[in-house]
Amino acid sequence: MSELPFTHLDPLGRARMVDVTPKEPTHRRALARCKVFMRPETTAAIANREVKKGDVLAVARVAGIQAAKRTSDMIPLCHPLLVGAVSINFEIGDDFVAVEAHVDTVDRTGVEMEALHAASTAALTIYDMCKSADRAMVIGDLTLWEKTGGRSGTFRRSDLDGVDGDGHAV
Repeated sequence: MSELPFTHLDPLGRARMVDVTPKEPTHRRALARCKVFMRPETTAAIANREVKKGDVLAVARVAGIQAAKRTSDMIPLCHPLLVGAVSINFEIGDDFVAVEAHVDTVDRTGVEMEALHAASTAALTIYDMCKSADRAMVIGDLTLWEKTGGRSGTFRRSDLDGVDGDGHAV
């Protein structure tokens, strides 16, 4: 068996929800990013609000916020958290839309999964709203970029050796 301590397994290897009741609530924050790669015509349509289904980024923003609040409903071993703040931002490139999700809480466990769920759901919403025009879109680069708070402290992807600002190995 692996030497890594998988906290969601009991000593017999059965799935369990980690007991966070002894922990003190602290301010915790997480930042996740991903990209939806697409044809340049699709990014132009999104930027110019020409997609027939509506304002793609406005709908994707609301979907991401809703996803952060409902993460424990979708990921079986996640704790239900009182999400204090969610921010979803977008950057439109020539052939992609970058999604960035910030999630904050004051609780006993972190919001990494909430940020990842928010970013991926926003990306899926972009795909859903644009699929009739561009079925070749690809969702990728889903990554936790930063988390603060809690016993394990701060993690920043940009601090890793051999990783550029886009999260790619150099």
